[in-house]
Amino acid sequence: MKYNVADVLHSLRAEGNPRNVEGMARYGIKPAKAYGVAAPSIHRLVRDIGKDHKLALRLWSTNIHEARIVAALIAEPHRVTKSLMNNWVKEFDNWAVCDCACCYLFDKTAFAIESALAWTKRKEEFVKRAGFVVMAALAVHDKDASDATFLKFLPVIAQGATDERNFVRKAVNWSLRQIGKRNRTLNAAAIRAARKIRSMDSSSARWISADALRELESKAVRRRLLKKEKRKQAHRMR
Repeated sequence: MKYNVADVLHSLRAEGNPRNVEGMARYGIKPAKAYGVAAPSIHRLVRDIGKDHKLALRLWSTNIHEARIVAALIAEPHRVTKSLMNNWVKEFDNWAVCDCACCYLFDKTAFAIESALAWTKRKEEFVKRAGFVVMAALAVHDKDASDATFLKFLPVIAQGATDERNFVRKAVNWSLRQIGKRNRTLNAAAIRAARKIRSMDSSSARWISADALRELESKAVRRRLLKKEKRKQAHRMR
């Protein structure tokens, strides 16, 4: 079945529940328009649709929360332009759409790194959050990125650590932790960055540092990174 905008909105409305909208609000998700569709239902619909970039653009323009989630999931990264990314990011009005677009689409584009760095300098809460979420997503998903890329992110993360806004500081923390879990070299660098952040005169910075160090210095993370390094060495010796 080839879906159009009307088909998608009909499917979303059918799965919607006003009580879910109330639940979303309790978690800080307060979009202008929402049907209250649960995540599993959205993902089933996305699997049925498949990748469809033109449909994604049309769904985004509806300004409906779930339609924008679908748009981010069915858009094609190689067809995403820098202009599209900047247009979408300035319309983010909640962390759920922000994180979905950043983790499933923007981090896979040719503009991911430059956009992340640019957005962290912006003042708008969800634009700034987007910059740090893309950094976190790259640390998890981009297996070919060099350590140098992530080392370049760490001073930017430190600069963002004093932002007291909840959705920004959580993204700063997220990016720092994900970089520090990538390999042992980056783990050491992220720990140094976290300790530097700890010395800042900011409650947000102190929380970010404490939370990141708790995980990055844990035995579980260090064991996992050591095993990962040994597997890589064994693979290179074959």
